[in-house]
Amino acid sequence: MTVGLPGAVSFPLADWVLDHADAPHNLAISGMKDSLRTLSRALETVKPPDVEALKAGLARLHGVRPERVFLTHGATEANALVLLYLARTARTGNARPRLFTPVPEYPPIRDAAVEVGFRTSSRAEKADASALSSPRNPLGTRVPIDEIRAQTERRRPVLVDQTFREFSGDPAVTRAGLSNLWLTGSFTKVYGADDLRVGYGIAPADRVEPFARLHGLLLDRLPPASVSGALAILAHRSEILGEARGILRANARYLRRHVEGVADLVSPVWFDRGGGGWNGDRLARRMLKSGVLVCPGSYFGDASGLRLTLTRRSFPDDLDAYLRLRPDH
Repeated sequence: MTVGLPGAVSFPLADWVLDHADAPHNLAISGMKDSLRTLSRALETVKPPDVEALKAGLARLHGVRPERVFLTHGATEANALVLLYLARTARTGNARPRLFTPVPEYPPIRDAAVEVGFRTSSRAEKADASALSSPRNPLGTRVPIDEIRAQTERRRPVLVDQTFREFSGDPAVTRAGLSNLWLTGSFTKVYGADDLRVGYGIAPADRVEPFARLHGLLLDRLPPASVSGALAILAHRSEILGEARGILRANARYLRRHVEGVADLVSPVWFDRGGGGWNGDRLARRMLKSGVLVCPGSYFGDASGLRLTLTRRSFPDDLDAYLRLRPDH
């Protein structure tokens, strides 16, 4: 990795995005923070901080029983806890268990897996577990349910990070009736509620009791203000989703008008490989000097591209600035 803060070891992608957040043309923020007018209105609604009500609301959205829902301080924390549980329970004798993640993929999934004891595998059929995002970050496209089903049918656990799902109308993968499936999500992307720090994990029905022990021992409870805020968001969910999806649709239309070959995006990220042969790290640094912030593909395992986000109302102007610097445009 050649970009980011020297010596940063916690979350290099986040370091890159946050340390340059004042760039005039920010195409790196993947959530709707500061873009939604409906969010502030929703948070003016005071809700009692009822943890069980929050779990029940999330359970209804995902078609599961409330006891399967575990609250966390974000999707990254939920992913790490699930991966720790899976690494501890994998049966591999004395060898470290193997995890398959596709490429490109959201880096904390792979990196957290290695930290908690997994080794990586390039083939799903050779792995003891799989983990991926759907919709895919950084591609912005959905993962077909048949592809996820094929992985669960190997009788190995599959973790699906669905943080971006609600930008689309797609049902949660938990509604597909798949065994061995773990789901994670967050209020920080489509709802833009980064400051609340609310995420969640959903365990398979037969893993609730042992996972509950790990969750209870390692994680602190959510602050009452976070629980109240999340309940207020769920109460105003339709309005917030309508605004967030509208911004995405408008920005995606603008992108397709100005760039050929853009896939059908169901979340506000796009991976630009241009005509091929790019050095994404070098190009991202050069663009930053001109005030355009994008994410080098090397963070996601593919150094030949750049990730752009479609979350800002300023996207048309930001994309125009990007395209003026894009080598193949």
